[in-house]
Amino acid sequence: MGSEHQQLHVAFFPFMAHGHMIPTFDLAKLFAGRDVKTTIITTPMNAHAFAKTNVPMNLEIFTFPAQEAGLPENCENLEQAMSIGLLPAFIKASAMLCDQLERFLERSQPNCLVADMFFPWATESARKFNVPRIVFHGTGFLSLCAKEVERLYRPFKNVSSDDEVVVLPRLPHEVKLTRTQVSEEEWSDDDNEFNKRSARIKESEVESYGVIVNSFYELEPEFADFFRNELGRRAWNVGPVSLCNRKTEDKARRGKQANVNEQECLIWLDSKKCASVVYVCFGSTAHYAPAQLHEIANALEASGHNFVWAVGNVDKGSDGEELLPQGFEQRTEGRGLIIRGWAPQVLILEHEAVGAFMTHCGWNSTLEGISAGVPMVTWPVFAEQFYNEKLVTQILKIRVEVGAKKWSRTAMIEHKISGDAIEKALKEIMEGEKAEEMRNKARQLKEMAWKAVEEGGSSYNDLTALISELRNYKA
Repeated sequence: MGSEHQQLHVAFFPFMAHGHMIPTFDLAKLFAGRDVKTTIITTPMNAHAFAKTNVPMNLEIFTFPAQEAGLPENCENLEQAMSIGLLPAFIKASAMLCDQLERFLERSQPNCLVADMFFPWATESARKFNVPRIVFHGTGFLSLCAKEVERLYRPFKNVSSDDEVVVLPRLPHEVKLTRTQVSEEEWSDDDNEFNKRSARIKESEVESYGVIVNSFYELEPEFADFFRNELGRRAWNVGPVSLCNRKTEDKARRGKQANVNEQECLIWLDSKKCASVVYVCFGSTAHYAPAQLHEIANALEASGHNFVWAVGNVDKGSDGEELLPQGFEQRTEGRGLIIRGWAPQVLILEHEAVGAFMTHCGWNSTLEGISAGVPMVTWPVFAEQFYNEKLVTQILKIRVEVGAKKWSRTAMIEHKISGDAIEKALKEIMEGEKAEEMRNKARQLKEMAWKAVEEGGSSYNDLTALISELRNYKA
């Protein structure tokens, strides 16, 4: 097992978006820590996201055909493309990586390809070279199950209005949604490119070797069983993958370069009482109009609670309006820490001063909040985020909903939430007996998450089983 020619070789091909690259990087670290040779495939402008690690792994750089697809030069990341309204061109460019992937597979002959869900063509490419392709969705079991029963049964197709509440069929728990909270592909039969692409993603998953899920069995056991037994998918839960980062510097290095000195951030948190701080962050893709950010600021100020707010790296909206109310930072000085740009999220969430997390419910953030034992104020925007909200609200009950109603393809908040509603949610998550009950439940989930990734835990054992299976496949 120790010599190079005997070593199992797994290649990882993440979609070029930070929400996909970060968990894939963590996943690759887990494999590398089990004496597996790992290679991460990426593009020149995204290579920095994988550079800082103490774990030995290889980087394979593909040329990204930005200009051939109609993108500006050096536009190699989903967040960049969405900010300028060129998502279809970005998807087109991503598909043009197929030839480079096949040349890599032919030359390197890895024993397995773990490719992102947004590369549906990777299943066929891997099959050409007898390489098993495993799909990595980067989300949990509930959302995978929900999207599949929606595809099979179309429960939203004949509802009387967008506001009608629908209970998704066949699922092991009651999951309620309205049509406005899911993407159009989940209920429309239109023969458009988005629907075609969703169908290709599902077909490639069915035809693949299996699915790696960044979750742990104890978090959503009935949905893990439903996905495997009722839907017939081969799946391995190996998460939370973020817990592979144990050292402070590893947590601080995840993703982009943080726009705040992590030591200064920790010193500020050290000065606050236990569970007294609200952490506010809406991920790398969601966009909030200045008017909505003003409502959030007013709510934070009126709530009286300490807060850390990662507001993004721009100071003004497209119309020149200031993102934050005039004088807000001065009035909240001492109890508010504003981070412009990327924040060391795991470090912040794991600090004992943090008592709640206002989040867009991206799966990485949701799982990082659960792993830190922090209850949440939920504000989903797009992708699978409304499903994730239902997990923490309807099933785990460690949340307060802010009241988001509308799914957005552009990740732009279109349904304005008032400052009064936000302030009410903040007080409910931070004050009183109900808040303490949610906090206790969140701490229990944290213990389960950490046990799952330790030797003998459910995620540790699933990873062991997968690696063993791949070794046998190789043999």
